[in-house]
Amino acid sequence: MQQRSTIAPNSFDALIPETARVTSVRKETVDTFTMDLDRGFRFEPGQFNMLYAFGAGEVPISISGDPADSSRLVHTIRSVGAVTKRLEALRPGDMLGVRGPYGEGWPMAKARGHDIVIVAGGIGLAPLRPVIYHALRHRDDYGNVVLLYGARSPEDMIFESELHRWRGRFDMGVKVIVDRAPSSWRTHVGVVTTLIPKVYFDPIDTIAMVCGPEVMMRFVVREFQNRGLTEDKIYVSMERNMKCAVGLCGHCQFGPEFICADGPVFRYDRVRDIIGIREI
Repeated sequence: MQQRSTIAPNSFDALIPETARVTSVRKETVDTFTMDLDRGFRFEPGQFNMLYAFGAGEVPISISGDPADSSRLVHTIRSVGAVTKRLEALRPGDMLGVRGPYGEGWPMAKARGHDIVIVAGGIGLAPLRPVIYHALRHRDDYGNVVLLYGARSPEDMIFESELHRWRGRFDMGVKVIVDRAPSSWRTHVGVVTTLIPKVYFDPIDTIAMVCGPEVMMRFVVREFQNRGLTEDKIYVSMERNMKCAVGLCGHCQFGPEFICADGPVFRYDRVRDIIGIREI
């Protein structure tokens, strides 16, 4: 087990991956899987690692495990390109490269003493799962904790067993919604924004954390604003175009910000004017 904090940006060591061994691979959906590695180190909820598939390249992947578990690294990955497909083919015992952790995470310290409303769409629940682990482990530090999760269909939901377990807790509120569902589906159908009016929170005393497709995040922010939540209390994760992870290549420049170095989590008022511009 290795103990370390975030590597300093622009340092040479930050570009050198270390080897890690796959200990388990679990299928979440038809195109999404969760991989455990035998290497562990300290990270903050919302940070990411660069995973290197030998012979294919590397990709940025948010850490989706428990920040308190330093015995392993957990990443939930959607298989959408050459590198992630190579990662999907790995099996327990296989090796890959890993470097990190990188980036600014979710504002857990600022949220202390406040209610937390978490809104996730699809695989956007993965970067937010460490928030839930942390908040439940330090339950007395936070007020109400609410998770609103939306997926395209029941088959596209990730962490389904945990969702059931979280819904059974008395100290956490969970609502799940899908875009489409069979007649046997017994809960909400529609878009995740329709869940926001169904939960109580005090906008003066609430921190919102949002991750999912950018169009979803824009509509979620608008709904929060309709409920009186100001932009400085809304945080979004902008996992877009990251390549080097240390602010050197400029590939993820997002207006005046670098997503890998200044994010991927941003307070919404910092990115409000550029979040909808695809070219940035």
